[in-house]
Amino acid sequence: MDFTWYGAGPYCTLMMALMGAEVIKVESAKRLDNTRTRSEAYRESGDPNRSLHFNEGNLNKLSLTLNLKKPRAIDLAKRIALTADVVANNFRSGVIDRLGLGYDVLSKIKPDIITLCSSASGSGGTESGYAGFASVFGALSGLGWMTGYRDGPPVEMRLPMDYGSATMSLFAVLAALNCRKRTGKGQNIDLASREVPSCFIGDSLMDYAINGRNDARDGNRDSVMAPHNCYPCQGKDEWISIAVSNEEEWAALCKAMGNPAWSSEERFGGMLSRWSNQEALDKLIGEWTTSQTKFEVTHKLQKMGVAAFPSMSSKDIFTDPHVARRGLAPVVNHPLIGKQVVVGLPFKLSATPGRIKRHAPTLGEHNNYVLGELMGMTKREIDALVEEEVVC
Repeated sequence: MDFTWYGAGPYCTLMMALMGAEVIKVESAKRLDNTRTRSEAYRESGDPNRSLHFNEGNLNKLSLTLNLKKPRAIDLAKRIALTADVVANNFRSGVIDRLGLGYDVLSKIKPDIITLCSSASGSGGTESGYAGFASVFGALSGLGWMTGYRDGPPVEMRLPMDYGSATMSLFAVLAALNCRKRTGKGQNIDLASREVPSCFIGDSLMDYAINGRNDARDGNRDSVMAPHNCYPCQGKDEWISIAVSNEEEWAALCKAMGNPAWSSEERFGGMLSRWSNQEALDKLIGEWTTSQTKFEVTHKLQKMGVAAFPSMSSKDIFTDPHVARRGLAPVVNHPLIGKQVVVGLPFKLSATPGRIKRHAPTLGEHNNYVLGELMGMTKREIDALVEEEVVC
């Protein structure tokens, strides 16, 4: 049962849906999911079913419209929750409890229920009531502060923060399901999205806690390796990343560049020397890369055993042969939108690979199925709920 909206929550339940779960998305015409309204098609037509963003984030799901401001809608939601394994939301902390649909209530009527509460800062602490979204998660985690160039401001971390939070939510839900399978017990998952990016910088957090050192932004450079940077290539705003971790790789890079005279200079004669002279080294390597395309340089260096990969645009990614072979970007046909390239599961499982069965639902498309077939209500009862705006 999916009460999530916008980005971090729906992507978690999307992965569940793609892996085979029946996901009932609870929404309402009274309070549309922002991804239904953040589209040019919606602004032009006023139709919440034409959003590319919503379609991509809600594949395989079912849509049930409940006006949660109505007590009867809350009662219906509780009844439906009895049929669910997981009830997920990413409201501001405390909202789901005030609605009467929190873990304390649901666990009394279904002790093995698993609830996911994904919020900006979690349910405890002085900042638990703060709202937040992707760029806030990146800023408050510390990752944003550490990302950027030394002479520039912190970089805004945006969409990856939502998807990182969603992936952590999925991992937590799967762990809870596994625990329930062994123990028969349900549990509540209280996830603070701002804490997820902090998992990526554990070494820096410990360095500050123990040594009082605060990592400074340093672009693409590494604290040990050199060269380690993004270098310009042929074309407008085209780049390649190169990383050298030992003398063998340095020799291979020099050979790929044609062993230029400067590569044997004393200032580049060892790891520490190269690290100490990175500015000059990066300039010289950049002069070599700029005369070739990023793909040409990549193939040359990878063939020599040097870690290198192009900085890819969206177009590069979606036309990449490897991405195509992996089936990461399939085409989905939506009855109102038409054909749309979407992003599928980011992983493959041998026995249960997951698949896209259908486009995202139109608003309230499955009201009759959920209320009629699953809950056993008659058409007259459903029509009465629609008339009372309980279902809308």
